[in-house]
Amino acid sequence: MTKPKAIVLAAFTLWPVLYMFLFLVIMFSQFMMFSTTPPANEMPLALKIIFPLHFFTMLEIAVMIAIYIRHIFKSDAVAQDKKALWAVVIFLGNMIAMPVYWYLYIWKKIDKNA
Repeated sequence: MTKPKAIVLAAFTLWPVLYMFLFLVIMFSQFMMFSTTPPANEMPLALKIIFPLHFFTMLEIAVMIAIYIRHIFKSDAVAQDKKALWAVVIFLGNMIAMPVYWYLYIWKKIDKNA
């Protein structure tokens, strides 16, 4: 993998973590806004924005899981006896495991080849 592709992959890998913090900030801000309430039949603007972002992030996580699992089994970066373990870790702990895997097996491999 080239360095620009690895950086783009890192950006997509870090988006769910950044989105989690964005989501929490927006949700807490909505609960703390007691003085400005929208009309009864209207959804607040922040929630109108967060719903599509939430859907996009869930879809993006599913695609990233597939990309990482494919990389695990197609690449020789991971030792053969650790491939199944990494696949399970990526599938179950995706938001935490994907950045770790990216650093250990994609970024460090690019640095060794450079």
